[in-house]
Amino acid sequence: MTNLGFMAAVAAVLSLVVTMSFSSFAAEDRYASDTDLYQISSDSNRTIKVYVNGEELYQEDNFLINDTTYVPIRAFANAMGKCEISWSDEGHADISADSLEIIAYQGSNILIANERYIFSSSEIMNIDSRIYVPVRSMAKAYSLSVNWNADDYSVDLGGIPTPLESADEYYNETDIYWLSRIINAESAGEPLLGKIAVGNVVINRSKSEMYPDTIYGVIFDRKYGTQFSPVDNGMIYNVPGEESVVAAKICLEGYSLSDEILFFINPRIATNNWVSVSRKYAFTIGNHDFYI
Repeated sequence: MTNLGFMAAVAAVLSLVVTMSFSSFAAEDRYASDTDLYQISSDSNRTIKVYVNGEELYQEDNFLINDTTYVPIRAFANAMGKCEISWSDEGHADISADSLEIIAYQGSNILIANERYIFSSSEIMNIDSRIYVPVRSMAKAYSLSVNWNADDYSVDLGGIPTPLESADEYYNETDIYWLSRIINAESAGEPLLGKIAVGNVVINRSKSEMYPDTIYGVIFDRKYGTQFSPVDNGMIYNVPGEESVVAAKICLEGYSLSDEILFFINPRIATNNWVSVSRKYAFTIGNHDFYI
């Protein structure tokens, strides 16, 4: 299949992805929270104010859960400018504004803005029929920077509210093509976080002086022998599943579990223990151990 043919297939697949919730990723390691996400923390009774360039954005409820500031999506979007907000029976809020379309699924860790996938470690929540979204996700949708002020429990957003650049303009098709394939080939059966971590390894290598500076170059690097077994066994050419494509986009958005991990192995099937002996262990997700 050609790159163009593959990308057409991806576009069709992604039309189905928006109906999925990715909140069910398995986080059986350090990323698992020991607090119910719907149990608001003791800090929630504090007034969390949100400012844009020093001016308070609105007089609405904002609260803190597990170090994440949540904002009501309707109030936030209305404060950004004229928009239409609707609720779907499929469990998501839709925002339509000039040059910006946002989809927020309750229970999901992903906010979709102009078909770009903004991942947060905290879920989008429905409390008393109101949708609350992590402030950083909403800020990114409007191209705003975020600064947390611990002294007075406030959030300062900087910049001019501007619709996020669309997926067609932002993503490099070649990078999506190959990154989604290596993620799928190496971790098709892993949870979403495991897929993201594999993508992080590839991107981290492309930024390291030890490896080629492109995603394609990293995947097909043979300087010290084949780096990824799917290149040899042909699985790199398999069409990726929906979640692998989404994981690739999340990685390309800059979301990273670690900017240091460069290796991963499945210790249950590994035939060479060089990585585990020679590199520093970072964490485990699913069947993969990740190393620096």
